[in-house]
Amino acid sequence: MTFTVAHSPDADDAFMFYALAHRKVDTGDRRYEHELNDIETLNRWALEGRYEVTAVSIHAYAYLADKYALLSAGASMGEANYGPRLVARRPMTLDEVKGVTVAVPGTLTSAYLVLKLFAPDVETVVMPFDTIPEAVATGQVEAGVLIHEAQLTYAEQALTLVLDFGKWWYDRHQLPLPLGGNVVRRDLGDELIAHIGADLKASIQYALAHRDEALDYALGFSGGLDRGRGDEFVGMYVNDRTVDYGDEGREAVRRLLAEGAERGIIPHAVTPHFVG
Repeated sequence: MTFTVAHSPDADDAFMFYALAHRKVDTGDRRYEHELNDIETLNRWALEGRYEVTAVSIHAYAYLADKYALLSAGASMGEANYGPRLVARRPMTLDEVKGVTVAVPGTLTSAYLVLKLFAPDVETVVMPFDTIPEAVATGQVEAGVLIHEAQLTYAEQALTLVLDFGKWWYDRHQLPLPLGGNVVRRDLGDELIAHIGADLKASIQYALAHRDEALDYALGFSGGLDRGRGDEFVGMYVNDRTVDYGDEGREAVRRLLAEGAERGIIPHAVTPHFVG
């Protein structure tokens, strides 16, 4: 049996899926083909149920819960001191930034959701995630929300940090900020879903146990980060919470989706369903 696993072409996802891509773990008669695309495209394709397994934003899961369940392995969580970063060309107060146009990497991303929780009336423009730093630096937009490796490199383009949403969320809830997860299509059935979940978890555990080997592979997807910063970025988003959300991680997902619904950003209440 061959399944498609869709994920972002960035270092943390590459690290996570290294062992599956290179058959470093025993997956029985299950084989995995990898489809790489930016997270907002994956969110949109998941609305169609296109792939058996895919990375999605936790925000997007609110619109997918009828088709997909959240695998217990594969979370990307922002901790107390990091998450998506709101940046500008000049220092801005939090009140000032609420009055400018902010570039976002997609309206189904968790970055968009937390921006709207922070500033419900802020105007946004959607751009590919990897073009936002340059758009802010050149004045095409006044501010932008950065995800992926740009969270570590924005200062190289003389951009100023306005707000780190990981810290903002933690200060409010004392919980990590749930950004992304891997989901599996419900129509595969419980037994197959359990096997797929175990395969993904084994891949993450292999990468963590063979860090240098997996990092060598992941650096090819790091957008030019040197090894030190590539390792730092991978460590931010592939760790014990990635092996399993844990109680805190599950509560964080519930809290984020509930707050989005309470504020009217998500149009309905969502109860996340974790499997595997």
